Amino acid sequence: GRVTDDKDRRLLNCIMNRFYVPEVVEHDDFRFSPSGHYYAPLEGPYESYLEYIRSLPLIPNPEVFGLHDNADITKDQAETNNLFDSILTTLPRQSSGAGKSPQDVITELAGDILSKLPPNFDEEKAMKKYPVVYEESMNTVLIQELKRFNNLTTVVRKSLQDVTKAIKGLVVMSGELEGMFNSMLVGKVPDLWASRSYPSLKPLGSYITDLLARLSFFQKWLSKGIPPVFWLSGFYFTQSFLTGATQNFARKYKIPIDHLTFDFEVMKSEEEMQFKPFGQEDGVYIYGLFIEGAIWDRELMRLNEAEPKVLYDTLPVVWLKPVLKKDLSKDGIYEAPLYKTSERRGTLSTTGHSTNFVMYMHLTSAQPQTHWINRGVALLTQLDD
Repeated sequence: GRVTDDKDRRLLNCIMNRFYVPEVVEHDDFRFSPSGHYYAPLEGPYESYLEYIRSLPLIPNPEVFGLHDNADITKDQAETNNLFDSILTTLPRQSSGAGKSPQDVITELAGDILSKLPPNFDEEKAMKKYPVVYEESMNTVLIQELKRFNNLTTVVRKSLQDVTKAIKGLVVMSGELEGMFNSMLVGKVPDLWASRSYPSLKPLGSYITDLLARLSFFQKWLSKGIPPVFWLSGFYFTQSFLTGATQNFARKYKIPIDHLTFDFEVMKSEEEMQFKPFGQEDGVYIYGLFIEGAIWDRELMRLNEAEPKVLYDTLPVVWLKPVLKKDLSKDGIYEAPLYKTSERRGTLSTTGHSTNFVMYMHLTSAQPQTHWINRGVALLTQLDD
């Protein structure tokens, strides 16, 4: 029941290949980890095996699983967050003393969010400026994204207005609005929004900041035209953007789209580029990705071991180059899975795409793939804070 997709199978195969190898029985000094604590004990009496088991660390280090030492920090953070979430659910909802009442807090918070929320995008005006044309699929991607964000902001705006009215007694406090009230009180994104939103594990404050940044990105696109570098994290439905990029290339060179895939080149630029480099106009340039479990070495231009206590690293601008599948080389790279959130799991939507996994990205590496697979290295479009 634990092997639910190809990523699980890939990891389990790598783990099995570390332990089920001929060297275990052929070499007496074979070790499973760099520290040398873990190995297959030599043949001996029953007591010698018990003695070996007693010598093992009580709390296993991440190295035994092939993970970086930072994995301990990630685990501890997850346990702490779960503890605090449980504590928050038991807190009383009534205030005591001279402080603000929960009703006052939510009224003020709702007003603050409403004041920052921009008006919905004008879809008709956008369709006139960016019509559906054969040569530019990004126009269609933009209009679809505007519709999705309009649906989300409409729900956010109306629900905030309704909960404010319910607090004042102007409308009935339904179960849905009460759930929203309780979520906002503890800084969580209400289920009412999450059910219509892009995947996000951010708390309420960070979620609103992130939403406003996404709306600003598309407003800038609307006003100034197609950007030279796209903020991949800002898309609601990332796969449609990737399909649009492939479709543009396929139509330009009259190649069947199902014969194409992406090759990846990490650039020197960290975020912004004023224009595409000469001779490299095909494909798209993206930014906004994070690496978990490793870092991107800016000097060697390849994956490298993570620094102690540094859980995430940013990835510079990446050039997504459409190429024929038969021409794609997989030598000297790591196929890094790209996820929308650190949860790294999702469900299949009606379009046939995962709600969390986006695609594999090829990153240059001096280490074999198995090293980074055991490390659990992945790319994320957003962090949890």
